[in-house]
Amino acid sequence: MSDPPLSRDTDFRTEARARGEHVRRRARVWMAPGIGVKRWLALFIACTFVGAVGFLHFTWTGPLHFIATKWILWLNNLMTPGVLPLYVVGVGVTVLAFVGALVSIFMLNQTMLQGVGSKPGQAVDSILEQRNLSRGPRLVAVGGGTGLSNLLSGLRSYSSNITAVVAVSDDGGSSGRLRESLQMIAPGDLTDCYAALSDSPVMARLLLHRFQRGDGIEGHTFGNLMLATLSEEQGGLGEAMKDIHEVLRIRGRVYPASTRPTTLVAQLSDGREIRGESRFATQVGTARITRVRLDPPELPALPDVLDAIREAGQIVLGPGSLFTSIIPALLVPDIARAIRESSAPVVYVASLMTEPGETDNLTLEEHVQAITAHLGRAPDRVLVNSASPPDDVMRRYAAAGAHLLDLHGASPDLRGRVTQLPLIQHGQARHDPEALAQALMALPSRPTA
Repeated sequence: MSDPPLSRDTDFRTEARARGEHVRRRARVWMAPGIGVKRWLALFIACTFVGAVGFLHFTWTGPLHFIATKWILWLNNLMTPGVLPLYVVGVGVTVLAFVGALVSIFMLNQTMLQGVGSKPGQAVDSILEQRNLSRGPRLVAVGGGTGLSNLLSGLRSYSSNITAVVAVSDDGGSSGRLRESLQMIAPGDLTDCYAALSDSPVMARLLLHRFQRGDGIEGHTFGNLMLATLSEEQGGLGEAMKDIHEVLRIRGRVYPASTRPTTLVAQLSDGREIRGESRFATQVGTARITRVRLDPPELPALPDVLDAIREAGQIVLGPGSLFTSIIPALLVPDIARAIRESSAPVVYVASLMTEPGETDNLTLEEHVQAITAHLGRAPDRVLVNSASPPDDVMRRYAAAGAHLLDLHGASPDLRGRVTQLPLIQHGQARHDPEALAQALMALPSRPTA
């Protein structure tokens, strides 16, 4: 019959220990280096001590001398000097007052956090995370497509000082339809990057939701329609950037390479030209793309983009399609100039495979040469995957005319700039976001203020 009470008593002690450990853990987090609490706590203690001394001086020498004397006499009457010295009474009262002040600050903090819908435990974790991320390296990632958004999803765990510069020349699918009807820049790759960096999982999911029915909206994503709405309302996405970042709770910044619509034009080895990147895969044929350009060519870049490049510790190109994601963003004159003039290392993240109809039979060195020719500066480092995808994946890509990019036939100069690491997701032929982010964090970067 005594088992149940014993069990309840054991459960109570276990719960009490767990609660105590939770409180101690929270206190350790609040005191963790970099969170910015210890310095203010030390200042509070110092000011409290100085204030107490000042108050004693004021009461003992000023008009409140009579009240101070009565207070001391009253305390003395409660204690026996032979048992408890009078100075101990003073220390005890001071400690109690100090503890009461700390409790009041703690309760005020809880009340304010509850008022904004946050819990103290969540708040301290969030503050610590934001502090650490705010000290992360300043990174500028240039590109487009799923490759860039995939990279951003990995980098967001290491820094909030990320600026994504996104190519906006896509003219196919939902983006192409919105471009044609509203004369706006292509929103699709922007939407993917906003979703990758959003601190709201719900918003990230909604941004990528694609409507499967409905006249006029079928095939569009919610994010593309939202960007189209903001572009229409504010006369272009350039004016809407601040609102977008605040609404979507972006960890970092995402900007279009230019806020004006443009068409990507490819020049082929057989003398032909192809207008519109959505046509490249089907119209290149047996020829090669020798160069691409934008029409119109003189596009303005946002000042925030140029500032980010000037302040960057590392500039990352890719991963993504060579001629339709990476190079188009580098064709904006001010962006290319800012990258050429930057002292930050430029890292090219090479694609895993060639792309049929765009980079057929191009070697890794030819990828690097194409970037150098369009940018006017060679990448300082080239990050290359060293792992092989599964055989069934390789056979599927080979059937489509794609092959693995590796160092086969690379010159000594290129080999000296290459960093090879296993970067693919298990069982797939795509970059692993975490492995890619870790590799970039390990590469040299320029110190920034």
